[in-house]
Amino acid sequence: MSNNKNNFEGDLDEFVKKLFGNKKDSKTVKETTPKNEENLNASNSDHSSNKGPTPIKKTKKPLNIKQWVTSAIILTVVFATLIVVLANLYVVKENEYKVVRQFGEVVKYESEPGLHMKIPFIQSVTTLPSNLMTHDMTEEEISTKDKKRIIIDNYTIWRVTDPKALISNAGQLLNAENRMEELIYSALRTEFGQTDYGDIINEKTSERGSINDRVTQRVNELITSSNFGIEVIDVRIRRTDLPEENEQSVYTRMISERQSIAQKYLSEGDAAKQSGDAKTDQEVQVMLATANKEAAVIRSEGEAEAAQIYNAAYSKDPEFYSLFRTLESYKKTIGDETMIIIPSDSPYAKLLSGQLE
Repeated sequence: MSNNKNNFEGDLDEFVKKLFGNKKDSKTVKETTPKNEENLNASNSDHSSNKGPTPIKKTKKPLNIKQWVTSAIILTVVFATLIVVLANLYVVKENEYKVVRQFGEVVKYESEPGLHMKIPFIQSVTTLPSNLMTHDMTEEEISTKDKKRIIIDNYTIWRVTDPKALISNAGQLLNAENRMEELIYSALRTEFGQTDYGDIINEKTSERGSINDRVTQRVNELITSSNFGIEVIDVRIRRTDLPEENEQSVYTRMISERQSIAQKYLSEGDAAKQSGDAKTDQEVQVMLATANKEAAVIRSEGEAEAAQIYNAAYSKDPEFYSLFRTLESYKKTIGDETMIIIPSDSPYAKLLSGQLE
């Protein structure tokens, strides 16, 4: 009896909660053995205090270690598989290529945006740009056709067209840029070697545009033959300068050339002026001669017509015409101091003396 009393000490509240506050606990209490019920009744009859019945201890089931190990292995495998899958997914964005390599060799490349997957532990992914790119080239000193040294500063617009060919033949993007720059300067040396310096710097007759077009075409031909997987869109000369040691001599020569050109223009202007004056004088002389000729013709025609009129008028009275002509001749030949020596019996003298028949 004393032992049972000690068992209830400190556990009565917990036992009451389990007995009346939880259905599962009440069910457990109902399933107690008759022996326990008898012990409880005996204890209750001996003790009329407020102590509750002795709590019933539940037996714990033994842990299943094999089941726990199996679950842990399954979770580990699932988690590892998820990590591997996520690690081998790659996203293709706009304006880029994703190049897939297998043991260092390019097997394919993706250019369409989207989600793709590679083979784990075997394949790797490299990113290359697919948009237009600008490459600022280093300054280079080049000789022209007239043996003048100039410094060329230009830039190039280009893009990647075949990532597989680029990686196979150039290795990486930087190598492709370096090779492209070498080809561009090779083409520029060829073109500038066939062009005079004056034709390059002259604003009116500058051949920079045609040189740029020819260089672009030539470089693309060389790149295509080498199969670098890139395309040059445009090559542009940004600036042309002289080496510092040649600037002053070239400027002096340019000044003398411009002065000689100006003197040539002045001489050509004077020659054109003299030629214009001579041509004008010639045209004036021709016009005057033509006018005099036409005036003479008109005058002769008038005189002929007047003579015809005179003849028609004088033929009506020949004697009067003879007298009139004689009088007209007197008017023209005899002046205030005129001396005429003629025979006295001449008709001319008779008329003067008034002897008329």
